[in-house]
Amino acid sequence: MDYLELTVRAPPELVEPLVQLFQTYGKQRVAVEEAGGYNPDEGERPTEGAPVIVRTYLPKDRRADDRRARIEAGVHLMGLIKPLTPLEVRTVEPQEWEEAWKAHFHLLHIGKRLVVRPSWQEYEPEGDQIVLKLDPGLAFGTGHHPTTYMCLEQLEQRVQDGMHVLDLGTGSGLLAQAALLLGASWVLAVDTEADSIRASRRNLKEAGLAKRVKIIRGSIPQPLGVDMDMVVANISAKVLIALSGDITASLKPGGILVASGVLEERGDEVKEAFAAAGLTEVEIKHSEDWLALVYKR
Repeated sequence: MDYLELTVRAPPELVEPLVQLFQTYGKQRVAVEEAGGYNPDEGERPTEGAPVIVRTYLPKDRRADDRRARIEAGVHLMGLIKPLTPLEVRTVEPQEWEEAWKAHFHLLHIGKRLVVRPSWQEYEPEGDQIVLKLDPGLAFGTGHHPTTYMCLEQLEQRVQDGMHVLDLGTGSGLLAQAALLLGASWVLAVDTEADSIRASRRNLKEAGLAKRVKIIRGSIPQPLGVDMDMVVANISAKVLIALSGDITASLKPGGILVASGVLEERGDEVKEAFAAAGLTEVEIKHSEDWLALVYKR
């Protein structure tokens, strides 16, 4: 069966909703390609606001026209918020499709030690590097989006041996995997999306970490069985505000919250909700239009 390749170039702040749109109606893998021309090993970052390419593939079956129409409608609506290039559509053969989506994922170096590698690409770690193996595109969370990138940076700095960590909105399971490889003894990973649960289970199993993580479809509040040393939540401002009290209740006294998925324009609302829930601000990080907030109970 041939495939339709759908491509759009977007500002970074629209990448996450585009990925969700493509996953919902594409039913195949989603590739996210950031601008190049920088060296992450030297601490360089992509040019702020540089367009990001988002691409998905539709099997040319009887539902292809309907799925394409829904994606086109979603892209049009997002284009009313921020300028987008027109949706590019072309037909590719199965062999070309298999290699095409893989071609847009490369090694990603984050912080001092973390390396995210696609599951099909070999990489020999150097020194004390920690390699996170990932099959991208199954769910949100490849490390390329600023919110995921900032969460990984904070996990590298703050996870300590033996910690119990709650990964709220686990997506691909990348943050759960990072927490475990950085020294956490156990992670509870929760997500409301079935695709995310399947993706996180697969990635954590292939990383050899399945016995140290419990994956649940749902959210909080629910019986956690243990108070958490850390909560990492890469979700949205709306959900963070709604769950601020439950997040606080899940933390031990002195426990750390790393929260992202917050646009700068909603930062004050989230800060107010966290303060009202009894959390103390530790650090606020910025990347493009996004925030990562670190708080302590």
